[in-house]
Amino acid sequence: MPSFDVLLKPNTVELKNAVDQAQKEISTRFDFRGTPAAVEQKELELTIIGNSDFQVKQVRDVLIGKLAKRNVDVRFLDESKPMEKASGDTLKQLIVVKSGIDKDLGKKIQTLIKEAKALKLSASLQGDVVRVTGAKRDSLQEAIQLIRTKITEAPLSF
Repeated sequence: MPSFDVLLKPNTVELKNAVDQAQKEISTRFDFRGTPAAVEQKELELTIIGNSDFQVKQVRDVLIGKLAKRNVDVRFLDESKPMEKASGDTLKQLIVVKSGIDKDLGKKIQTLIKEAKALKLSASLQGDVVRVTGAKRDSLQEAIQLIRTKITEAPLSF
């Protein structure tokens, strides 16, 4: 029986390259010279460091520009955590890179597939992947199109 998996997985190589390019630009820019402005990466966590709220936002803009050039979707970034004080008079903001489908999004995809009864498909949440199975490949392709149009808050891959 044909099936496909719905994934939420960033390209970690391109992410690292974008962070490296952003750090290189930050180190050469005149307005950041002599300041602790930086972008650091630990696995799927990015930390933006700056002197002020304005500087943190400037570093974030540089990072997002580099991510866009490297074709890394900014919807992978979870910026829900507020800025916090770091050592001295610096601020830092933690940005988590989303990887894997969480239960809420998985249930949303499952209900979307179940509501499309004409396609005769079934969807199951398996860890951080949603597996969609059906008898016909045409209906699976229609399901991919349906998921792409209805789910816009996450850059899903199939």
